[in-house]
Amino acid sequence: MSDLPFFSAKAQPRVKRYPPLMKFTSRLLGALLPAAALIWLVGFFGSSHSAWVLAATLLAVALAYQLWQLYRLNAWLLDPHPESVPDGVGNWGEIFSALYRQEKRRRKDQRRLTATLSRFTLAAEALPDGVVVLNDNDRIEWCNRVAEHHLGLSRKRDLGLTISYLIRQPHFVEYVNNERYTESISLHPVHAPDTLLSIQIFPFEATLKLLVTRDVTQLEKVSVVHRDFVANVSHELRTPLTVVGGFLETLLDLEQPNRDIEHRYMRMMQEQTRRMQRLVDDLLTLSRLESHSGEHREEDVNLSLLLQMLAQEAEGLSGGRHVVVLENHGPAWLRGNRDELHSALGNLVSNAVRYTPEGGCITLRWQKQGDGVCFSVCDTGIGIAPEHLDRLTERFYRVDRSRSRDTGGTGLGLAIVKHALLRHQAQLDIRSISGEGSTFSATFPPERIVNR
Repeated sequence: MSDLPFFSAKAQPRVKRYPPLMKFTSRLLGALLPAAALIWLVGFFGSSHSAWVLAATLLAVALAYQLWQLYRLNAWLLDPHPESVPDGVGNWGEIFSALYRQEKRRRKDQRRLTATLSRFTLAAEALPDGVVVLNDNDRIEWCNRVAEHHLGLSRKRDLGLTISYLIRQPHFVEYVNNERYTESISLHPVHAPDTLLSIQIFPFEATLKLLVTRDVTQLEKVSVVHRDFVANVSHELRTPLTVVGGFLETLLDLEQPNRDIEHRYMRMMQEQTRRMQRLVDDLLTLSRLESHSGEHREEDVNLSLLLQMLAQEAEGLSGGRHVVVLENHGPAWLRGNRDELHSALGNLVSNAVRYTPEGGCITLRWQKQGDGVCFSVCDTGIGIAPEHLDRLTERFYRVDRSRSRDTGGTGLGLAIVKHALLRHQAQLDIRSISGEGSTFSATFPPERIVNR
């Protein structure tokens, strides 16, 4: 209960219960009879000294008994425990018995309240969001562990402190002080500047406030990727559309038909159309791989045959400008989706051809690696600087944008490779030295190998 000081247990009103009439009458007679007996003794013995001494003695004994019971009652109230309630007779017995029942009832209510607050605490700690309870002066009454992590708070150190004293970013202080909490605000914590929090305050009861924090870093990254994706697609489509539109305007403005010009422009428009078609095809493929939609049929794929096909495609794309070498030392069969494997491995091969200068060597290698098996494409091309390696599989990321367009790339090839390999539990490894060449490796787990 001490962990949640903003909660208080309100005592429930109890109906007053009076003792029955006979019990009240007997208690009254029990109090009056000794007094009547004392008066009779004094009257019987007259006003002799002995009578008054006897009366005083009896009064002293009665008073001492009452004081003793009061002392016992006071001692118990200082440390009340049901098992240590004093015992007594008569009225004192009734009082002690009532106190015993009341204390047991109070302890039972306390245990029930403690269990309820404990469940609340566990529930609040299990929330994925941070929760901070503020009082009417915006001082921290309680917070969960997520809030400690989000805001850099400490329950041991910061309870009772003003929240704006601990978090001093101006727009947060203004938000807390203006008391307009219909919308949330965004905040980068000082202790974790790469984290983005969404913060909103919800007033409750008369004076308390609930400050809720949510980590939206990943959501913001997704939003940025989405915006960049839309911008990149728009840019990639705008360029060929602009070219096609310009050619059409030129052809329409020709006063006299010129077959040579028309043929040349038609070929250029055809190339731009094919470029848009490749972009659309790659977008659809990537969307299908990322969303895991569509049918993913797996079969035993003849890798020996697929490797020969990839080598032939490399030679055809090269047009005799490169030396293409195929080294097949691995298993002949692999479990997977043939189209996805062809797309992934084919992208690696076509990239090597595009970025290797004339006269270079491209080696396709299929071999065992540990318990698994690895397909690698090694070229003697232009290579890639180290700062670009980690971002190569991002959509539309290009080391050299102009060169990528000149070679016919869409900027989606390696993103397709990554997702296709993930569907086969394979890992993509990229190693490159600028000016010397690159090696792209796809390593498949042993579960994918088919022994025939």
